[in-house]
Amino acid sequence: MNIASWLSFDFMRNALIAVLIITPLFGIMGTMIVNKKMAYFSDALGHSALTGIAVGVVFGVGDTSLSMVIFAIIFALLLNKIGSMNMASTDTIISVFSSCSVAIGLAILSKGGNFSKYSSILVGDVLSITKKEILYLVIIFAVTIIFWLVGFNKLNAICIHRTVAKSKRIHVRLMDNLFAVLVALIVMLSIKWIGILIINALLILPAASSRNISSNMREYHLFSVLFSVFSGIVGLAVSYYTNVATGPMIVIIASVIYFTTFIYGRKSS
Repeated sequence: MNIASWLSFDFMRNALIAVLIITPLFGIMGTMIVNKKMAYFSDALGHSALTGIAVGVVFGVGDTSLSMVIFAIIFALLLNKIGSMNMASTDTIISVFSSCSVAIGLAILSKGGNFSKYSSILVGDVLSITKKEILYLVIIFAVTIIFWLVGFNKLNAICIHRTVAKSKRIHVRLMDNLFAVLVALIVMLSIKWIGILIINALLILPAASSRNISSNMREYHLFSVLFSVFSGIVGLAVSYYTNVATGPMIVIIASVIYFTTFIYGRKSS
C-alpha cells in the first residue's frame, strides 16, 4: 500500500495545505497564550463562534463567517477588558459571560429544531476547505508573521512584568488588544475546519508540550511549531486511513506528544 496515496485526492491536498498554514499559526500563538495564561480566554473565544453564527442568522447575514469574525473581535476585546481587571473572580466572570453567550447562541440556532445545520462546526471538517478559504488563511498567516516580528518583544516584556513594560513606554493595553484581536481572527478563520470543541486544545497542547522540554525561548517556539505541524500532518493522514474526523485525530496526536514530553521532562529534571 502506498502510504502517500491519500494525497492523490484534491480535497486531501487542499486539507494538507490548510493544515500546513493553520498549525504553525497555532504553534506560534499558543506559546504566548500559555505565557499570558490565556487558556481560559481562548476557550471562551472559541465557544463564542456559535453566538457569532446566531447573530448572523438574526440579522440575515448571508455569510455567517463574517458575523462570527465581527462578534469574536468584540467578544475578545470585552474578555480582554474583563481579564485586565484586578479581580479575584476574573475567571468566574469570564466563564459566566461565555456560558451566557453560548446559551443565547444555542437558543437562537436551535429554534425550530434547526441546530443540525450548524452541528458540523462542533468538530470541524478540514476536508471541505476550498482554495478561496485557503487564501484567507494565507492572508491571516502573513498578518500574524508581521505582527509577531514587530510585536513579540513587546508582548514578551508585558508577560514578564507589565509595570516595567509600561515604564519602557510600551503601550500595554494596545498590545494586549491587538493580540486578542489576532487570536480572535485566527480562531474564527480556523474553527470551521478544527471544530469548536477542540480548537483550544490545538492552541494549547503544542505550546505546553514544548514548554516541558525547552531550555530557552528559541527552543520553546521552535518545538511548539514543530509539534503543531507534526500533529496536523500525522493526524490528517491517520484520519484518512481510519475514517475518523480530522480535528479530533490531530488533537489526539498532540495529546500523545504532550504526555510524552511531560514524562521526558520529569525524567530529565
